[in-house]
Amino acid sequence: MPRLALYALAVCVLAVVAAVVAFVQGSLLGIVWVLIAGLSSNMAWYYIRKQRMESSADVG
Repeated sequence: MPRLALYALAVCVLAVVAAVVAFVQGSLLGIVWVLIAGLSSNMAWYYIRKQRMESSADVG
């Protein structure tokens, strides 16, 4: 797994935890954390798919 994908996945997990904590405390700031989690999740998938495409192009 690419290093950038791992970083994005770590940010996603931390953002989800922060969103849960914010919502439990009654703060609407959790909405921002949910958006950050979605963005970082998409970044992780992008880097994973990019690596798969590059590795399949190298094989063929």
